[in-house]
Amino acid sequence: MFFQKEDLDLVLVPAGLLFMFSYHLFLLYRYLNHPHTTALGFENHNKRAWVERILLNYDKDTITVAVNVITSNITAATVLSTISITLSSLIGAWLGGSSNNVFESSLIYGDTRAPTISLKYISLLVCFLLAFSCFVQSIRHFVHANYLISIPESDTPLQFVQTAVIRGGEFWSLGLRALYFALIMLLWFFGPIPMCVSSIAMVIVLHHLDINRTPLHHFSSPWSLKNGKMGR
Repeated sequence: MFFQKEDLDLVLVPAGLLFMFSYHLFLLYRYLNHPHTTALGFENHNKRAWVERILLNYDKDTITVAVNVITSNITAATVLSTISITLSSLIGAWLGGSSNNVFESSLIYGDTRAPTISLKYISLLVCFLLAFSCFVQSIRHFVHANYLISIPESDTPLQFVQTAVIRGGEFWSLGLRALYFALIMLLWFFGPIPMCVSSIAMVIVLHHLDINRTPLHHFSSPWSLKNGKMGR
């Protein structure tokens, strides 16, 4: 039995996905156990300090700035969620109404049979739907943070606002990861070789972006700053 080009999908596609999943499991371990070594953990550290300053200097101008910052995050998540659900709808329509497929060309080196093409579409659709769900959850948490911060004469616990802001950022990051996987699935339409090569290249790029080498800045305690201002 000879090795045919259709068999490449059975080897290279699982290898590319395994490479991506292994990297993200490694990143999750770093984030949970050594958060300061990851870019997301570094950002969360700064977000906690930002929330502390907002609740310390609680006045109309500060709250306006805070609400504008969170609203910008909501807008960005809304745009990406809209793009994701739109692309999902287009893929669903293509699946339901297309009989002649441009990706069944013999020029593509890999499995171009109809069941494999359908699997490619379904995988891409799942990635976009997952991205849409994550961005919607991100919007939900940012909106909740907006409500907490904008309560008049707020005595909202600091941890409530920090949790809402950080979870919004985490779901935002998960949505982006789903889009990264969607890009890998999209390249699979052009064959298993581009898909596997792009998986390796993406892991290299993401590792460079996700690892934090900047020391954490130890922000001064907001309560000590408040007392210092009062002393003056």
